[in-house]
Amino acid sequence: MASASPSAPVRVRFCPSPTGNPHVGLVRTALFNWAFARHHGGTLVFRIEDTDAARDSEESYTQLLDAMRWLGFDWDEGPEVGGPHAPYRQSQRMDLYREVADKLLEAGHAYRCYCTAEELEERREAARKAGRPSGYDGTCRTLTAEQIAAYEAEGRVSIVRFRMPDEPITFTDLVRGELTFTPENVSDYGIVRANGAPLYTLVNPVDDALMEITHVLRGEDLLSSTPRQIGLYRALAEIGVGPGTVPAFGHLPYVMGEGNKKLSKRDPQSSLNLYRERGFLPEGLLNYLSLLGWSLSSDRDVFSPAEMVEAFDISGVNANPARFDLKKAEAINADHIRLLDVKAFIEACEPWLKAPHAPWSPDAFDAAAFAALAPLAQTRLTVLSDITANVDFLFLDEPAQDETSWTKAMKPGADALLASVRTRLAEADWDAETLKAAVLAAGEEHGLKLGKAQAPLRVAVTGRTVGLPLFESLEVLGRERTLARVDAALAKLAG
Repeated sequence: MASASPSAPVRVRFCPSPTGNPHVGLVRTALFNWAFARHHGGTLVFRIEDTDAARDSEESYTQLLDAMRWLGFDWDEGPEVGGPHAPYRQSQRMDLYREVADKLLEAGHAYRCYCTAEELEERREAARKAGRPSGYDGTCRTLTAEQIAAYEAEGRVSIVRFRMPDEPITFTDLVRGELTFTPENVSDYGIVRANGAPLYTLVNPVDDALMEITHVLRGEDLLSSTPRQIGLYRALAEIGVGPGTVPAFGHLPYVMGEGNKKLSKRDPQSSLNLYRERGFLPEGLLNYLSLLGWSLSSDRDVFSPAEMVEAFDISGVNANPARFDLKKAEAINADHIRLLDVKAFIEACEPWLKAPHAPWSPDAFDAAAFAALAPLAQTRLTVLSDITANVDFLFLDEPAQDETSWTKAMKPGADALLASVRTRLAEADWDAETLKAAVLAAGEEHGLKLGKAQAPLRVAVTGRTVGLPLFESLEVLGRERTLARVDAALAKLAG
């Protein structure tokens, strides 16, 4: 039996189920498959595994496609693209799976199992108590025609089980090296439900075979099912389904969340939508996710998707679990924000400068004023959504006052200091350097250095104790609006 050669044209697949919101573990798997395909000049097949009607939804399907486009993944075959192995939604391929299941039965690679759920559980429990593997014990493997007739006369229903070979299965994992599974630990398994619906355990390998997939890169949690799939690939080759090769497997390390547990869909930080809503750049998020098991070099964490494609080597993936670190993800994203040219940065900020994110009216937004401060804002942001609070003072009639900031800045004597600042600002030329000199001089009158002298002014004008460089901000805000806000702050202090 031939194995897929690394020198053969590479064909990989990304095959999510449309259930719920896409999560970062799913994205990491898509990323490694995409990078592997692009590095080798191969083909990425995007396949939708939507055979579970109870859990799959059209909304999730739409979200998957939207997420792939947002992340910048291009696929060579699949939904919206088509290809020689269409359709690429498993719900549209059911007749094909039934045909393959019938062929497996006819060839003796599968058989009908009439065991009831109660019988199976009873035998599993007995095996566990005896210290034996608790997988299927093969009761129906060699049923006679008479036994089958008797079961059916009882009204029993049957599932279809695949007959695993009675020999060890050894394969070389692209991440973990050579692995061997013995027959007692890999029992016969179901491939078709009693109602005739094919199971994932059948449809996934059948599609891999028919779509001529050469490499399967997937999560470590699926490792235990790999010997089962290898057994099925071999059987498919014997009955003439697919090219007669077994794909090479690489099992990617777990992504760990809080408390040393595998990051699951239920963890808030696992949702891709969270990062989109916060304003992560696709390049920033993908850069960080690539570090969960792989690195470009030991001394470089920040790189583009194109640089990853150029360097990606599946043998360089670390088999050890990788911990998701939100702070590191944010830091990587901040670096990518700074790498944008100013025009691209301004365009990236646009969604957060209008409804529903922006608290100002649309006609209050001044594109020229924003562009003037954009280079300064770009150096400060961790995520793009931070831009709203950084520039809201420019477009609101009054600053969004943070009472904690007000209390912190407006200490005893702040009124006298602010009055001195106001007097000097009213007489100053309106450019950042002159404004800074005016506030510095006012501070010296009160025995204060610049940092403490500017604090009440910043809160009066912007509503916050931290923000963009103050004097450049005042220059863009303008003399009239700045002085009006200082006057309002003085009136509040007097009241």
